[in-house]
Amino acid sequence: MQETSPAFPLVPPAASAAIPPSLTEDGFLNGRLRILQPEKGYRAGIDAVFLAASIPCAEGDRIFEAGTGTGVAALCLAFRVPGLQITGIEVAARYAMLAEENARRNECGAGIKVIHADIKDALRRDAAHMPAAGSFAHAFANPPYFEDGKSTPSPVALKAGAHNSATEDLDLWVKAMHALVESRGTATLIYRAEALPKVLATFEGRFGDITVAPLFPRDGLAATRIIIQGVKGSRAPIQLLPGLVLHGNDGKFTAPAEAILRDGAAWRMR
Repeated sequence: MQETSPAFPLVPPAASAAIPPSLTEDGFLNGRLRILQPEKGYRAGIDAVFLAASIPCAEGDRIFEAGTGTGVAALCLAFRVPGLQITGIEVAARYAMLAEENARRNECGAGIKVIHADIKDALRRDAAHMPAAGSFAHAFANPPYFEDGKSTPSPVALKAGAHNSATEDLDLWVKAMHALVESRGTATLIYRAEALPKVLATFEGRFGDITVAPLFPRDGLAATRIIIQGVKGSRAPIQLLPGLVLHGNDGKFTAPAEAILRDGAAWRMR
């Protein structure tokens, strides 16, 4: 899980009882989703919303998420496409519990399951509590963006773990997604734009028909994020999509960005 943008409270959080002082309640999709998040530590924001918008799923599909965090991406996806069965893995117990609570609070408890485990456990054949290989139509992730030793870690332990990883961790996440999706299933992740070669290297030999969509802060500026999506078993060539500009010259979100962030619109990558 990873987010460098602040949480996106599109409307002021509604007054709510029994929220511990260590948590905040944030609104996503124009307040349609109410998400509990730690006041300090990793806090999901707009990256999770754009990631969820890009998953090419249909009602009834089984979906896997690596690194669920507080459940923002999964809940945004469940809002857009009814009847999904989403299974997430989250290594941090506090976030796993928050994801389950957020699913209940947003009436998605029946469709979202959170497994408290390390992503590498998904590759173990002797782990009975893990999903079977090839059992999902789609997989997605918002993995840690920064390699250990190449950024200043947060003093908050859980936030540091969400932002930083070992060099080989990204390959592990992609390997797990590849193992769990069915043939012709898709894997989608959001990552730093400057790390595109690194991401493509993890997809090589596992996914084809790769599409890359940049996220530009403003028109004329370099992309800061990319969404990469591939198809398991495909040998089709890579495609670079036009991408999405987030802000206009007035500093406000552009109409396409607003449609995703406020209304939960799909961002089609294939």
